[in-house]
Amino acid sequence: MVMTKTLRELLAEIPHTILQGSEDIEVSGVAFDTRKIRGGEVFVCIAGTKVDGHTYIPQAAENGAAAVVVTRSDIAVPEGITAVKVEDDRKALALLGAAWFGHPSRSLTTIGITGTKGKTTTSYMIYHMLNDAGIPCGLIGTVEILTGKERISATHSTPESLLVQQYMAEMVEAGLKAVVMEVSSQGLKMDRVYGIDYDFGMFTNLEPDHIGGDEHPTFEDYRDCKKKLFSMCKKGIFNADDQHFPEMKDGCTCEVVTFGASEGCDYRMADTRLLNEPGRKGVAYRVVGRADLAVETEIPGRFTMYNSLAAVALGCEMGLPQEAMLKALREVRVRGRVESVPVSDRFIVLLDYAHNGMSLRSLLTTLREYQPKRLVCMFGCGGNRAKDRRYDMGEWSSRLADLTVVTSDNPRFEEPDDIIADILVGVKRANGAYVTVPDRREAIAYVLSHAEDGDCVVIAGKGHEDYQEIRGVKYPMDDRQMILEEAAKLGL
Repeated sequence: MVMTKTLRELLAEIPHTILQGSEDIEVSGVAFDTRKIRGGEVFVCIAGTKVDGHTYIPQAAENGAAAVVVTRSDIAVPEGITAVKVEDDRKALALLGAAWFGHPSRSLTTIGITGTKGKTTTSYMIYHMLNDAGIPCGLIGTVEILTGKERISATHSTPESLLVQQYMAEMVEAGLKAVVMEVSSQGLKMDRVYGIDYDFGMFTNLEPDHIGGDEHPTFEDYRDCKKKLFSMCKKGIFNADDQHFPEMKDGCTCEVVTFGASEGCDYRMADTRLLNEPGRKGVAYRVVGRADLAVETEIPGRFTMYNSLAAVALGCEMGLPQEAMLKALREVRVRGRVESVPVSDRFIVLLDYAHNGMSLRSLLTTLREYQPKRLVCMFGCGGNRAKDRRYDMGEWSSRLADLTVVTSDNPRFEEPDDIIADILVGVKRANGAYVTVPDRREAIAYVLSHAEDGDCVVIAGKGHEDYQEIRGVKYPMDDRQMILEEAAKLGL
């Protein structure tokens, strides 16, 4: 039996004007893509930067839409179809989706994480903490969506609002009690999480990223989009050591909780040390302040201290048992986030998603502290993205790695050689040794065949991604698989 609701029910929390027809009609769903209309849906006309959904009203009518939601009064709507005018199309889509799926976020403890880096690792830590504590939890993130019913590969850090609501509805149906979400700047800018009253919001850190092109025009726009989360949550958990913490906190409407290494943080790390043993690399520290516990996690890097401390702060604020938190942090592994790929006892290979200057600098700086014989960094940069990212990654790798191997990433609609040329502009700002190997598989073979005893080889930029995008087509390409295949060829 097809589920239906009245249009009036769906519009209950949305200011609107009926331009044509009646809101007492039955509808069979919500759509913003005419290709998804099967008959009886409400079609929301999204006026995007490249495509205006209003132009698809005739197609929506032909496909059987029962109603259309518009932001303009001068649009012709075929007879027999209800037309509803709203002020904001994306906010209306989010609220319509929430109403259609029964406002699932109101049945879940909702945790949103925003920041330039650390969102994915922190979200997995929290996910495992909650589940180990007996609070069944779902996840919506960059790598995947876990609804309790299915595991779905992610295409965006924050999916479109209709999908967000659908995933949360599946979680409620599966009996989950919480959800942890990566909330991207684009997700906030495009109102993909509008209408969700978060129980907890979290700020990891902030550096210029996603600026230029179709993303954010300025750093200030990027920052202010991320700040929106802290007018949408009840309690905000902030990294007080980040230089932008005062700006992020300014004007927020939530209760503020802080973490970091600075005096005065609610949750402060002390007695920090690296775990640097054969076959075991990670971090350890003691939490003081609102809690007193010793933390160990086998994900290398000082940034792991901040990610795990953020998770501890959240866990303590939720009243989770310490044993469950510590167990989760000891055992958690995150695909493509400083992920060790075992190929040899002579050197270590780490796979990481670092795809901007800040994340690569942080990664290489912290790995230097483990005192490898050589630090080798292989990476490329995505096409149709800000060129500053290429310069920054090239420069930081040249400064911090003993050898930089520049290769291809997702060229999209650019020529790989042009992207590599931009990266080399940054590489030449410092004096590090470098080679270029444009084919990514050949680059992996190169770094493995040239690795020396005691080296740390970092393969960066793609992490969990299992494809390479070229001129609008995604081709299968998994760094992890290629590492293992090339290692086998070399007899490692």
